[in-house]
Amino acid sequence: MSDHFRVHVVDLPGYGHSAEQHAASLEEIAQALLEHAPRNAIWVGWSLGGLVATHMALHHSDYVSKLVTVASSPKFAAQGSWRGIQPDVLTAFTDQLVADFQLTIERFMALQAMGSPSARQDVKVLKQAVLSRPMPNPQSLLAGLTMLAEVDLRDELQHISVPMLRLYGRLDGLVPAKVARDLNHLAPYSEAFMFDQSSHAPFMTEAEAFCQQLIEFATR
Repeated sequence: MSDHFRVHVVDLPGYGHSAEQHAASLEEIAQALLEHAPRNAIWVGWSLGGLVATHMALHHSDYVSKLVTVASSPKFAAQGSWRGIQPDVLTAFTDQLVADFQLTIERFMALQAMGSPSARQDVKVLKQAVLSRPMPNPQSLLAGLTMLAEVDLRDELQHISVPMLRLYGRLDGLVPAKVARDLNHLAPYSEAFMFDQSSHAPFMTEAEAFCQQLIEFATR
């Protein structure tokens, strides 16, 4: 992507090289990012980062020219007919994180790759990426799980004023394909693309096609 654009790769507060920071809400994360963010940029957010990028487009739109969410949902927790992560699974991860930090990180990485034809390789790449940076702040991980359990931006999507692209993995167990179909109605102005052979990390399993989708959307 850096051959086509000036790319800013950001570690959210509490993660990687930002592990010493902490943010307990989407707005606190946004305020930390605004200190360094360029204006009028294309924001790409993966998973929880998709919630952050969506929040930016809703509340700090002068920084966002286009929005791309990757394997993300405006509401990650399942509720009624809305598909997502079962609340008891999120509760279990929270309890496990307190009891055994390292093991829970490994389980969560395995969950992200589950369903992918290359799941074992995906987990290996994810581990390498995580271990190449400082370990996440446990307090921020707990806050992230709370956001996944509680945040619901579905009703706010209609207020997004910039072009939006939603990217999904057909085999994703965290953000089921039905979410993409439901959002076609909640955000009819947006575009969507489903990667057929990917689960929660399509930028790894179908990297070339993923980059092509980004380039086509960004250069219109």
